[in-house]
Amino acid sequence: MATLGLIGSGHICSTLARLAVDAGLDVVLSNSRGPHTLSDLVDELGPRARGATPAQAAAAGDWVVVTIPVGAIGTVPREPLVGKTVIDTGNYFAPRDGTIPELEARELTDSELLQRHLAEAHVVKAFNNINYKHLRALPRPVDAADRTALPIAGNDTGAKKQAAELISLLGYDSVDMGPLTESWRSQLGTPAFCAPYAVTKDDQYRTQPAAPASAAEVGAALASAQR
Repeated sequence: MATLGLIGSGHICSTLARLAVDAGLDVVLSNSRGPHTLSDLVDELGPRARGATPAQAAAAGDWVVVTIPVGAIGTVPREPLVGKTVIDTGNYFAPRDGTIPELEARELTDSELLQRHLAEAHVVKAFNNINYKHLRALPRPVDAADRTALPIAGNDTGAKKQAAELISLLGYDSVDMGPLTESWRSQLGTPAFCAPYAVTKDDQYRTQPAAPASAAEVGAALASAQR
């Protein structure tokens, strides 16, 4: 059985864990505070889930999701991720992450920063542009007329294919943004950030019910992004 490893334990992490268990995947959860702090979530998820350290989650995962503040990238274990597809859900936010000059100057995207840290892994940006409540509400079967699409970006074609396979298992289609240099198109402040997945399709998404967003709609939002 395939396994999803998760590094981080916020809302996106717990939502992805629930979707993965629903899809029949095993889940290994981790955070910086230790496996004992994950016991309630593990108990909720049932026998397919277990708590672990970040290094153990990285080693166990066929896919590994890093869902931590961008300022904590340096804590992600390198060795167990060599050769693996690593999905980055991060969004740089200086008041939380601290000022990172390379990101402020737009010399790199935050996913490129993670890729530099994990030089022997294959980073794919995904799951960063949807509110966790909408992420939980919108999965649909393959070929459903109202299936929602999520953008991905990455430098390795094989890794993007593998990430898209996971996204499909969890109930979503994918829209390819291109390499990691283009991953800014789905981040905070862009038209593709969260608004497409709410009924009102605007910046009030936090208070609005979920609504499907097609690949064409998401692709148009990505194309209209400006830096």
